[in-house]
Amino acid sequence: QVQLAESGGGLAQAGGSLRLSCAASGRTFTRPAMGWFRQAPGKEREIVAAIRWTGANIYYSDSVKGRFTISKDNAKNTVYLQMNSLQPEDTAVYFCAASTWVGPSPRGYDYWGQGTQVTVSS
Repeated sequence: QVQLAESGGGLAQAGGSLRLSCAASGRTFTRPAMGWFRQAPGKEREIVAAIRWTGANIYYSDSVKGRFTISKDNAKNTVYLQMNSLQPEDTAVYFCAASTWVGPSPRGYDYWGQGTQVTVSS
């Protein structure tokens, strides 16, 4: 089992920044890849970024490339999502998830956090 807990969501103005954290615990060695997803009301859950605990295979969706940065701290078993130049369309519930591989589909991830709300005002 892997447990995930997100933190760091909140309200930001357009052009602002937020940093999300995802603390992983349990048998994290069974899930070498971590992803950030988001889901806006009425929309499907979509990949934002993903990374392996080794730091390899970093993936970004086109919509956040150049604005968001995924990183990890292996000593703390924590993955981060630094979000800069936020836009109202970034408003969503953000989830972290664990998988055996880095990929864009939420179906490939079998452990999920509870989510954290990010709201960007214009």
